[in-house]
Amino acid sequence: MSKNIRTTAVDHLFEAILSLKNSEECYTFFEDICTVNELLSLSQRFEVARMLRNHNTYLEIAEKTGASTATISRVNRSLNYGNDGYDMVFARTLDAKQEQSEPQ
Repeated sequence: MSKNIRTTAVDHLFEAILSLKNSEECYTFFEDICTVNELLSLSQRFEVARMLRNHNTYLEIAEKTGASTATISRVNRSLNYGNDGYDMVFARTLDAKQEQSEPQ
């Protein structure tokens, strides 16, 4: 059984993240709070999830991202049996991109 992540400390972290206004602020904050390897690992998992949703094969994903098959499998389990967080973010970022490309 995994630990409960809903703690006051996690709430404070999420409040801080939600206060960020743009990509530059994200870079500034995450470079301070994460090691380079932690940030690269998070971004790798997100890229793996994006590629899985785009129906890329494990081999294609491993070659492009450098992720191990264990990491790809773990992300795939989250996509299929998790809390739908990846899909929520994918839908929102797709909606935002579509809004930006629509004529005003």
